[in-house]
Formats: sequence, C-alpha cells, structure tokens
Amino acid sequence: MNIKFFGATEMVTGSCHMIEAEGKKLLLDCGMFQGSRTEDLRNFDEFGFDPSEIDYLILSHAHIDHTGRVPLLVKRGFKGRILSVKATTDLSEIMLLDSAHIQEQDTEWENRKLQRRGEALKEPLYTVDDAKLSLKFFESYFYDQEINLDDIFTITFKDAGHILGSAIVEIIVKEKAGNTKIVFTGDLGVRRRPILKDPTIIDGCDYLIMESTYGDENHPELENSSKQLIEIIEQTAKRGGTTLIPSFAVGRTQEIIYELNAYYDNKELPAEMQIPIYIDSPMAIEATEAYNKNSELFDEETQELILSGDHPFKFPNLKYVKTVEESKMLNKTSFPCVIISASGMCDAGRIRHHIKHNAWNKKNSIVFVGYQAKGTTGRRILEGEKEIKILGELVQINAEIHSLEGFSAHADQKMLLDFIRGMKHKPKKIFIVHGEAPSNTVLKSKIEEEFKIDVTIPQFQDEFSIDRDELTHNRAYEPNIYEKQRDIKDTMQKIDKAYMNLINKDELLYEKNGLEENYAEYKKVLLELESKLMEINSLRSK
Repeated sequence: MNIKFFGATEMVTGSCHMIEAEGKKLLLDCGMFQGSRTEDLRNFDEFGFDPSEIDYLILSHAHIDHTGRVPLLVKRGFKGRILSVKATTDLSEIMLLDSAHIQEQDTEWENRKLQRRGEALKEPLYTVDDAKLSLKFFESYFYDQEINLDDIFTITFKDAGHILGSAIVEIIVKEKAGNTKIVFTGDLGVRRRPILKDPTIIDGCDYLIMESTYGDENHPELENSSKQLIEIIEQTAKRGGTTLIPSFAVGRTQEIIYELNAYYDNKELPAEMQIPIYIDSPMAIEATEAYNKNSELFDEETQELILSGDHPFKFPNLKYVKTVEESKMLNKTSFPCVIISASGMCDAGRIRHHIKHNAWNKKNSIVFVGYQAKGTTGRRILEGEKEIKILGELVQINAEIHSLEGFSAHADQKMLLDFIRGMKHKPKKIFIVHGEAPSNTVLKSKIEEEFKIDVTIPQFQDEFSIDRDELTHNRAYEPNIYEKQRDIKDTMQKIDKAYMNLINKDELLYEKNGLEENYAEYKKVLLELESKLMEINSLRSK
C-alpha cells in the first residue's frame, strides 16, 4: 500500500491525498490551492497522477480548498465515484457552481486585457458546465454508514464538527497481508460550539492523516470573541461607521448569524441598538438554506431552538442581500451597519467591493473571523499593509483591524492533541498536513513528546510505501458486540422520536390539502428513516 500527498503539504490549501492498494486508487479530497498568485496558478498544473485511473474520490467536506478542483478532475478524465455526506453534496453544488462562475468571470476580465495587448487568450480552469457535469458523479451517504466500495476499501464517515456535513473518514484497507485502518481527519471542528455536534471521538487506527491549521496555538473562548464582536460593532456604530466582516460563506457565516441572533433577538434591547446586519453573499444565503434543509445534523440545543419557534438564522434586524443593486447601495448608506460578506480571505466575491469603498475610512472596522492564508488580501491587511490594490485600484487601509480567533472552526492545539488522547488504540504513524510552519512543526514536536509516535510532515508529492509484511489487523479498535447493540438501540430510539415528532408536528399530515402541500418534505424524511432502518438491519445481520 502506498500513500501519496498532492496538496495541503506544509500549507493549508489544496487538500489532496491518494491511497493505492491492490491496484485500486482512492483519493481523499481534491481541493483548490489558494493564496498568492503563484498558488492560484498551481491549480492549472497537472495533478501528479492520471485522473482516469482514480477509482474513488472521498470528500471530507465542501470547503473549496477541499473540493475546488473536482470539476477539473472530471474535465481531465476522472470517471470514478465521488462519495460524501449528503450535506456535503448539497453544499458542494452551491460552492462548485459559484467557483466555476468566478473562474469564467476572472478569465473574461483577464482576456480583455490580453486582447488589447494582442496576446493569446486563456481558458478558465473550468466552466459552469464542467461543474454541473462533475456533480453527476456525487453519491450521498449518512454518518456512521459502513460503505463497502469493493474487496479492498471500506469507508465510514464520522462527524468532524467543522461545517455542516464535514467528516472524519475511516478507511479499512484489505490486503493479502492483512487489514489496515487509516483515519483522515479532514478539518476537525471545535467542541461545545453552537449549531453543530461535537467532533466524533475515534476509537483508534493504524495510520492517521491529521490537519494542523492551529497546531501551535489555542483559541480564546467563543463567548469572549462574541462579546468582543458586539463591542466592536457598537463602538464602530457610535463613530457612525460600518463594520465589515469577511466571512466564509459556508460555516462561519452561519455561526456569526447564530451569535448575533443570541444578542439582537431580544425584545428588551432598545431600538437604537438594533443595528442593521446585512448578509451580502448569494452563496452564503444559499448555504444557509442548505443548513436549514439538513437541520437533523444540528446539535440538540439548536434543534430545540428551532422547534420552539426561535429560528437561529432569522431575527428582526437581519437582512439578506440578494441583488447586485442592493449590494451596491450598501456602500452608499449614511447610517451605521454591519456587512457580512464572502470571501473569507477577501480575494473574491462582494467583500472586495466593500473593502474598496470602506477600508479608507477611519470610522469603519474590518473584523476577521477565520484563517487568512499566506498571500491573500486578508492576510496582508491583517499583517498591517497600509495600501493594497483591490479591483485594480490602490486603497488606503485606515479602518480599525480586528482578528477574533475564537470564531475559528478549526480545532486548536489542545483539541488536536485531545483527539489523539481519545483514541484507545494509538496510531503507529501520523502524517501531519493542512498546516503552515510553525503550526505543523510545533504540533509534530508535541505529539512526539507526549505519545512517542512517529510523526512525518509530508512535502508535495511525497510517497510513503507501507510494507505489507508489517501490516497487522488490529481488531481491538472495532466496536464489540455490546457496543453495536447499544448503537442500534440508541439509533432506534432516535428514529422513533423523529417519527413521532413528524406525526405530531403537523395535524394536516393526513388531510388532503396538508398532504398535497407538504408531500415532498414528508416523503424525504420517511425515505431517510427507511434508509436508516436498512442500515440497522445490515448491522444486525453481522
């Protein structure tokens, strides 16, 4: 068996790793490189493997640095299966079509300049049609569902708690010398955060491929960052200014809305303090709707909030901006407001226009709530550059700059180490990816010091051969019969509760008009329950 690394090596973008065993090839993620112009150009490079030879592509989640080159993979010959959690499929459709639209727009803009200079025109990385074609290869699955791909690979998605549908991927590789378990963390989320459930504790594995975005630091508490955000918004409003929040459309935006809802959806709050909050990102709006469609993945607290009638993504002073005209009007407003807009690293989307029109004004504030990769506009602003070219124009950065790392959706150093601590059966080797120095090097040192495990930080296209003679099938990490019985019982209780909620929720269920209006929703829920029952029957037969 070989493991080869084609992205997110000593960097946080371009996630792509390949496992090859017994003539079969499985790819983990196929993400886009992001950051400087040099990194952007890497997306046009060859993959380092023949896409037509890849049998399976497993996606950990929908963020573009994990899915962004999927249409290109298909364009260059991939004809295999793409597997992900259902919510990841839903979000990938939104993100890949948006990415393709950006590719087409940026290429059209660049070709105008090339044409004027009499130079050869360029083609986009991929088109909207390419993205639509790639979506036809997607297959959707549930968390904890054992998926037998063939005689070699069996995979299971576990909740990673990073964004909706994010998954830790467990891979059982069956070879002649024995079976090996590999775990790929994808992007690990943060425990005890709103909306999503906590990351799953994994029982153990032989080899671990682990992210390290924040491997050298620990986050401040979310509660502190939420209070700071409100304080920044109010102080900026008192100056008559606008608060800009560059935010990732999927995940971070929904969490920010949730936190602002907790503060502003308060009848006792004076009207003058109900500052308008604008979500100015078509993709973020679509992503929020996808979150609503997959609310069964929310944590218990959020589900109870929705059932009580207090929807976390709706409150009086929250406005969703859909048209370009509405977006332009925001930069002409004379009253204090908050604008949450994508992209999170300020290199695409409507946030560029808002920075161009607002960053020069000392009354305004820019608040970063997520990771800023090297070379991105967001990173340059955060590092203190005072003049930056945005949309072809030099802009003075005079606004107050803030960074609230408590909103990060990535596990910090303690959480990453806790993830390993939680394993009953520790891996014999760990590969650290998705992190820049010193995050990756510090985490490597901490792991080696505490666990005495061999840790490697792969470089681009590094390949590791695992000698079959060394493979040992450690069945200890598999759940015993009592754990399986408890899992089945717990799942049955959840299904029973979900079914009763469905019946009790709407008295019109069996009435003609109610059934006609809500048939699609009811049928979808019942099909999901039926699928879960089939999964349980499969478990019981083992």
